[in-house]
Amino acid sequence: MSRDQLVTDWVAGRFPNQSVSLTPASADASFRRYFRLTWPDGTTRILMDAPPDKENCRPFIQVAGLLAKAGLAAPRVLDQDLDNGFLVLTDLGRIGYLDALNADLSLADTLIRPVLDALVQWQLASTPATLPPYDATLLRRELDLFPEWFVGRHLGIELSDEDKVMLDRTFRFLINSALNQPKVFVHRDFMPRNLMVVESEATLTPGIIDFQDAVYGPITYDVVSLFRDAFISWDEEQEIDWVVRYWEKARAAGLPVRADFGDFWRDYELMGLQRHLKVLGIFCRLNYRDGKDKYIEDLPRFMTYAKKTAGRYLQLKPLLNLLDRLDGQTDLIGYRYK
Repeated sequence: MSRDQLVTDWVAGRFPNQSVSLTPASADASFRRYFRLTWPDGTTRILMDAPPDKENCRPFIQVAGLLAKAGLAAPRVLDQDLDNGFLVLTDLGRIGYLDALNADLSLADTLIRPVLDALVQWQLASTPATLPPYDATLLRRELDLFPEWFVGRHLGIELSDEDKVMLDRTFRFLINSALNQPKVFVHRDFMPRNLMVVESEATLTPGIIDFQDAVYGPITYDVVSLFRDAFISWDEEQEIDWVVRYWEKARAAGLPVRADFGDFWRDYELMGLQRHLKVLGIFCRLNYRDGKDKYIEDLPRFMTYAKKTAGRYLQLKPLLNLLDRLDGQTDLIGYRYK
């Protein structure tokens, strides 16, 4: 039986004689899919389809519980069938932050400020040994995606031994920076694409989705994920304004951010570089391994992020030289990521 047929049959069996309509809601970079269930009276729910041989629903259920306990807007699990890989969730609506920002950038400050409050609230709920650690092994495994998938597979370039030694040294530098940061709950993909506009009578509340990969790790990770995003970029003046606002809110709330903003900004930038190198690899892997080619067009954004940060720190100048060389050599084989 096909997965599509299984979804249809499961809904019919779970909600017999209820005339529930089933329409696609969204998909993500994993094997998960989302459908909107609509009843004749207008009630809606979201069905998560996560094939159990490819996805594990248990982390989603755990993190959904943590977000609810923290008082944040996130899908609640109403029903589950782990054997078949189905969860029925509350519906946060149809308007995502990315769509809202793309439709009207003048709303950016109005939309983003409540997100800063939500992020501080999420981090204040942090407890050790609750989520998997964002440890050196995981950080390194992510960084290794850059030479394997972006450099080797996408660009078709074999790095020299000297380049490999330099990358190893750079990766250790970035990992040490991340590990030396204070630790909190980390959503791990905290960006406008994973936020929903949930309106109430008095406030604009961001709904949080796609949180199943959450870990316990560096305090700057979700901040830099928000402002150096995969699908939308900000000018540096606006970015700094929002990061300062987050830092001030975090300090006032008692979160363990650096006392000096300059130190916090350095942590933020180095954490961002780790993420951007990882994403350059992940987006290529999505294309070549998983057949999801839409992410390739956003590679230039991450190359820009990476080069900008690498150019600011003495320890990263060798990495900048490599990135510049890779940028130049792409012309020889077709500028595939532009």
